[in-house]
Amino acid sequence: MNRSIKQDSAAATEDTAPIDADTRSAPPAALSGMRVLDLSRVLAGPLCAQVLGDLGADVIKVESPAGDETRRLGKPGEEGSAPYFMGLNRNKKGIVLNFDNEADRMRLHALIEQSDVLIENFLQGSMARWGFDYETVLAPRQPALIYANISGFGWAGPLSGLPGYDAVAQALTGIMAINGHDETGPTRVGVPLCDITTGLYAAIGILAAWTFRKQTGLGQRVDANLYASGLALMHPHAANWWMQAINPGLSGNAHPNIAPYESFMIRGERIFIGVVNNGQFAKLCRFLALHALIDDPRFLDPSQRVAHRGLLHQIISDALSARWHPMLWRELMLAGVPAGMVHSIPQAFTAEQTQALGLVPREGFFGTPFPVMLSRTPGREQLPAPKLDASKKEFEP
Repeated sequence: MNRSIKQDSAAATEDTAPIDADTRSAPPAALSGMRVLDLSRVLAGPLCAQVLGDLGADVIKVESPAGDETRRLGKPGEEGSAPYFMGLNRNKKGIVLNFDNEADRMRLHALIEQSDVLIENFLQGSMARWGFDYETVLAPRQPALIYANISGFGWAGPLSGLPGYDAVAQALTGIMAINGHDETGPTRVGVPLCDITTGLYAAIGILAAWTFRKQTGLGQRVDANLYASGLALMHPHAANWWMQAINPGLSGNAHPNIAPYESFMIRGERIFIGVVNNGQFAKLCRFLALHALIDDPRFLDPSQRVAHRGLLHQIISDALSARWHPMLWRELMLAGVPAGMVHSIPQAFTAEQTQALGLVPREGFFGTPFPVMLSRTPGREQLPAPKLDASKKEFEP
């Protein structure tokens, strides 16, 4: 059984993406030898597995005959799936299994036996119903297994077991309550913040469990959820609340503890200036010829600047407008003042800085490449997202 699974795994690699010279000469991978079984779908789980795959883990994505629903969230490309799916499932091999079919459940058991890490985000009780409960079935059989469960609301509490979605988590954890303006009301952050953070936290948990397993030979259960991740994102609001019971309300683009740390609309364009400390504030004032503000008692420290935010915003807006040109933000940066234009998606993805950091995907890949540079074991794009092919029966037991 073991030999067949490994042979089929190799065949799937060849079928999915032939190894080229760049791959053969690539540096060693940090997670080489880790075998990951990705049973998850949509976002947090697939992102977690993709991160592990970027770092060299051997990842097998298991889908139902209908496929991951994100394959249909948008207009399909030439690859047959929507960009939503293609951006979350690189560096994975694929297999289709129907968990309601006994033969396919046997294949899944064989895959689990060959895996170091299992990732799933099914509704509570689903894995037990199919015969894969971690505590009573998998852990006794395979004590070294790292079992990662990703859910909406976690392992306890009145919402445990209910389905979770990013926007719902943003609403319940206070993220929407601080995002937006008086005109818009509470507003969802425009990226799936809770999903992405949960995927990253899950990957951190798996890596911690992997380290522990190297030391002891024992696996463990890793639980990550959107609700907990949403709350964990709420800095500095969490600390402000627990220390001083501050309820900030909508903050727009401004920071609750810092000013000027916000966007300014100048001649139809929007620039963001982020001044954190007194030194940066003095540099901004000197750059804009607002020398009198440096010693003005209303603006002497961050708390005073926050208290007089509205007046300060207007003064800076007028000064920026008087000397505005499209590259003013670069001059501010060179003067020691953090600043940047509010870029559109095309501007951000085609920017010189994006290209310089190698964050443009290779041909056949569509998500941002692994964003952390490791000097000895860099992450890399090796396999494009797998196609959905129910006729293939790789990894046969």
